[in-house]
Amino acid sequence: MGTMVGAQDIDEAVAVTVRALRGVADRDWSRPAAGLEWSCHDTAVHMAGDFTGYAAQLTGRATDTYVPFDVVAEPGTTPDGLVRVVEAAGGLLSAVVRTTPDDVRAWHPCGTAGADGFAAMGVVEALVHTHDILRALDAPGWRAPGELCARVLDRLFPHVPPAGDPWRTLLWATGRTDLDGVPRPTVWRWYNEPVRSARLLLCEVSPNVGADLRAGGSGGFTWADGGPPEGTRIAGGLAARAGEAGTYRPGWGPYAIVRAADRRAVGAIGFHAAPGADGRAEIGYDVVEGARGNGYATEALRALTDWAFTRPGPTVLRAVVDHGNAPSHRVVTRAGFTRAAEGEDGAVYELRRT
Repeated sequence: MGTMVGAQDIDEAVAVTVRALRGVADRDWSRPAAGLEWSCHDTAVHMAGDFTGYAAQLTGRATDTYVPFDVVAEPGTTPDGLVRVVEAAGGLLSAVVRTTPDDVRAWHPCGTAGADGFAAMGVVEALVHTHDILRALDAPGWRAPGELCARVLDRLFPHVPPAGDPWRTLLWATGRTDLDGVPRPTVWRWYNEPVRSARLLLCEVSPNVGADLRAGGSGGFTWADGGPPEGTRIAGGLAARAGEAGTYRPGWGPYAIVRAADRRAVGAIGFHAAPGADGRAEIGYDVVEGARGNGYATEALRALTDWAFTRPGPTVLRAVVDHGNAPSHRVVTRAGFTRAAEGEDGAVYELRRT
């Protein structure tokens, strides 16, 4: 589990952002927010909507989609009134996080999360969108508290290597600036619930991330030398096509394998598709050449099979290994798979739910 983020962090984020936004309440909030299609007015409403929506996910115990409601500002609301809306909505999220039992989990597109995950998401929304508004209103140079940024980076961006300045790192991780000569990612997301093992984090490749990988991008990851490998780009393309076709099933696609020690991606692992009616799902993996021989594939395979068998549906996981790929035969055997059949494409290994 990453760093826990709580109600006190929301309170801090709301306090610093409200103070900054009140300082520009005399300006024209109909301007587009920096880097966004929304106006500054709409961005403030979006912030309030996120706070309220996250609170509703927790209180409504939503497990499959957002609670269907929206937040709007009364027509003619002034910038000062919008700041009051942001402050009030932030207080709602803080109160809900403070009183939500530890075992409550709720749905979000970036992964199911508990109160601490929604708290961290609320903090990120507050900080980065305040930055967007202030830049648009000719008030650059504002900085969010470094320790607060470091906590949400650790909680939601476990794939981002740490840098010297947590605030600039958060802006980089959300596609808002370059960092120490490294171009900003062309696609980004956070990870509420990466699959964890002793040395690795498995971060799901969603369709937009997969499309970036397919197009030659980084997918928002910092790759070890030689990455991403071709198999990872192919897997990303499959996830992108599934998203385009409306067949994408969260959790049942590829995952980037991220080394926890330095937050660098060393390969990918994942499912070719969700389990079928017979409970079978096929799994594959790919590690950059420079990271092979360290047991990463075996560790990732064990972690992902453990994750799969905690979900309803899968009863048998299978992997097809080329006949001549001796290292891969060792990987699946060490992960508990047994040789079940010989096929034209290779040996078929299976692992059954116990």
